[in-house]
Amino acid sequence: KQILKIALPIAAAILVPQINYITNNIFLGGLGEQSLAIAGITGVYYLIYAVIGFGLNSGLQALISRRAGENRPEEIGALFKQGAIIAMALSVLGILLTYLISPYIFSHTLKNEGNVEIAIKFLQIRIWGLPFLYLYQMRNALLVGTNNSRYLIAGTLAETIINIVLDYGLIYGKLGLPQMGFNGAAVASIIAEATGVAVIFIVMHVKGISNQLHLFGKYTYDAARAKLILVQSSPVILQYVISVGSWEFFYILVEHHGDRPLAISNVMRNMFGLFGCVSWAFASTANSMVSNVIGQGLQHRVMELIWKIVQISVGISFCIFLLLNFAPNILLRVYGQGDSFIAEAIPVVRVVSLALLLMAVANIFLNAVLGTGNTSVNLVIEVAAIIIYSVYAYTILEKLNYSITIGWTAEWVYWVTIFIPAFLYMRSGKWKKKRI
Repeated sequence: KQILKIALPIAAAILVPQINYITNNIFLGGLGEQSLAIAGITGVYYLIYAVIGFGLNSGLQALISRRAGENRPEEIGALFKQGAIIAMALSVLGILLTYLISPYIFSHTLKNEGNVEIAIKFLQIRIWGLPFLYLYQMRNALLVGTNNSRYLIAGTLAETIINIVLDYGLIYGKLGLPQMGFNGAAVASIIAEATGVAVIFIVMHVKGISNQLHLFGKYTYDAARAKLILVQSSPVILQYVISVGSWEFFYILVEHHGDRPLAISNVMRNMFGLFGCVSWAFASTANSMVSNVIGQGLQHRVMELIWKIVQISVGISFCIFLLLNFAPNILLRVYGQGDSFIAEAIPVVRVVSLALLLMAVANIFLNAVLGTGNTSVNLVIEVAAIIIYSVYAYTILEKLNYSITIGWTAEWVYWVTIFIPAFLYMRSGKWKKKRI
């Protein structure tokens, strides 16, 4: 019951960017197959920057959970302030890099020049949502780490509703709004992210959480605490960037096969993100609860906790597995493409559904390692898995020129490679001597 109490609001919060992304793609699908294809490239590019914040969020969450377990509430507010300062600095860096580097990257990797121009214009708008997204993620870390995850839902609902309404209005020129086409999805997402941040700030103020955790006062730079956060978070950030960067590499390889394979892969990314929210929520719960339990001195119960989380995660993921395999047409039809598109996509759905089951186990063990404070171990596991994944995907898609159905089996390879070392490390008990 306690696991679900923490995990379900996290799932709702993680669902926000996924719903926004899927909503964008459903409306963009109405503009044609090319728009749906390009949305895959731009979506994963933005996700690279989003997971930088998520990595900072994960490291900060582990620290906050540990301090909560140690009953040190004044330290929680101080850590949050430093996390927010770091997040804003990272968002500025992300905006600069997008304007300076993304044109060079896409012009030298994509084959279709028309895709390059559309993608660059879109991203130079979309990237301005990054500061709002990072602030939202920092608030998530604070609420989850202090066992107040139930308050995440308010921001989630506000952001989702605004995004859906503005997508419809700005992409197609409805509701008295200008018709912006592909770029309308970018503007809608930025406004939705800003709304989500504003709502969650208001909720925390009304509930007295801001006063309780000493969040008011000056946000001045504290070198010692900033260093602690960066030492804890930087391996996780690098881990996530490498992971999602490899996904962008995968999409570039798929783009070489044409717009339809890329559009299908984008839909698969939608499904992976939507249904993967369950695994990510339980993984985040494992991170927080493992850290909290260790903070209470209950190291001997950590493996018991992990297996309880795995059982719930796999149970829900198996229901999703059945849904994807018995009713794939229903999910694919919402993108507004033809029967031939759906027929080509169904075999890929079956591959992705099995990958989600593997993820339901592997991701929890990986985040359990993160909860112990051994972020460098996470990084080593991730780098090894990404190297194997990238070599496999390049061989299958570029060298052997196999179909994307075979190409997506790279996800099987990735999650198996993640699970084995993470499981062995947690079972070894070497993490028990770690202090953060």
